Amino acid sequence: MSSENKSVTGETLTRGLESRHIQLIAIGGAIGVGLFLGSSTAIRTAGPGLLLSYLIGAAVIFFVMRALGEVAVAYPVSGSFSAYANMFMGPRMGYITGWTYWFMWIITGMAEITAVGVYCTFWWPDLPQWIPALMALVAMTTVNLISVKLFGEFEFWFALIKVVVIIAMIAIGLGIILFGIGHGGVPTGITNLYALEGGFLPNGMTGVFMALSMVMFAFLGIELIGVTAGEARNPEQSIPSAINKVLWRILVFYIGALFVIMSIFPWNEIGVHGSPFVLTFKNIGIAAAAGIINFVVATAALSSCNSGIYSNGRMLYNLALQKRAPQYFGQTSKANVPARGILVSSCIMLIGVFLNYIVPEEVFIIVTSIATFAAVWIWGTIIIVQMKSRVSKSPEEVSKIAYKMPWYPYSNYFALIGLVFVAVILTIGESTRIAMIVGPLWIIGINVVYNLLGWNKKDAQ
Repeated sequence: MSSENKSVTGETLTRGLESRHIQLIAIGGAIGVGLFLGSSTAIRTAGPGLLLSYLIGAAVIFFVMRALGEVAVAYPVSGSFSAYANMFMGPRMGYITGWTYWFMWIITGMAEITAVGVYCTFWWPDLPQWIPALMALVAMTTVNLISVKLFGEFEFWFALIKVVVIIAMIAIGLGIILFGIGHGGVPTGITNLYALEGGFLPNGMTGVFMALSMVMFAFLGIELIGVTAGEARNPEQSIPSAINKVLWRILVFYIGALFVIMSIFPWNEIGVHGSPFVLTFKNIGIAAAAGIINFVVATAALSSCNSGIYSNGRMLYNLALQKRAPQYFGQTSKANVPARGILVSSCIMLIGVFLNYIVPEEVFIIVTSIATFAAVWIWGTIIIVQMKSRVSKSPEEVSKIAYKMPWYPYSNYFALIGLVFVAVILTIGESTRIAMIVGPLWIIGINVVYNLLGWNKKDAQ
């Protein structure tokens, strides 16, 4: 395999991501700040039934990732979903998908760098939040400008920190449940999962379904594996290997962690007396538990910011190659990274630093809801692209597909129905309804721009 990617789309990027980078990026994508910060809100919505919410969400995401894997292995390009939508659904969909994914990471990145500022006040309460937010943005931008391998290294260690802490928390939690470690030697058992008022489903299946929007936000970024395909050393091996492990990682890290938390603590008290992660570590006498978890959550936010900057540079680069973004973004630096797209995206994310002055905390619920709408759009596009890709092939070509979508096309229909259902949930929820206003307005707005620039006429020629 050449060290550079000279694909059918005209990309020329260094293949600097090794298998271990792809594996840990996959884990990092599957473990977001949603687990550390969003779990309390989700538990209040569904109670122990949240475990069912994650099972449903995991099934949908697994099929989305398998659909992405089939196309990404066949066409390993950095533009990923945008390039695939352009190939199989036409230039307009390639344009909409690329810009929507860019938009998703811009607003997510703004939230994440602001979150870094908030987390740093734990150690330096008198430090203005905008300073660590700005430092985080500058640091992650610099990492992305130096080389794709350095990006991979940072994501590798960020993900490793999250994995180690969650595994430690699950191990300690099982010790408390089974042997009463840190609980006076009295095992807590799992009665908290079903013995409280309302049982396992205190809010019924309605609670399980209403929690799905928060569950799906927790998975935002998992599709980044597809974006890395254009810079993976051996995409035919590393991409399937990473995707195949997505489902069990979700089962272990999310469902395992939440099972332990809700077994040890009554679900209706979680979040009232602090983070359940902090309380679990404190139970066995770790005094610095709050500092440890704060550090982990800060690295999770940095990881998301790092991933967003990486993705945005590649999306603008690929859109320029499609002639659906200024050609200014179609050049790479001496380090073979799309530096112009990275720098412009980071400059726009500076708005996130300004948000530290003017935006109340509630606005970030709106921001994450809008990001979830964008993610649902991207995931739905991935499913449809895979279907279009499969239909375009002859039976002989289908038989030669290296990494097939399982149970096609029924798995596609299941995933699409699940994503439509999440969109309905976003519409029903009072705090998330704004996403179903802003999201469609964004899609309409970029369509108007597309027509004003005359690209619709060029497509018709």
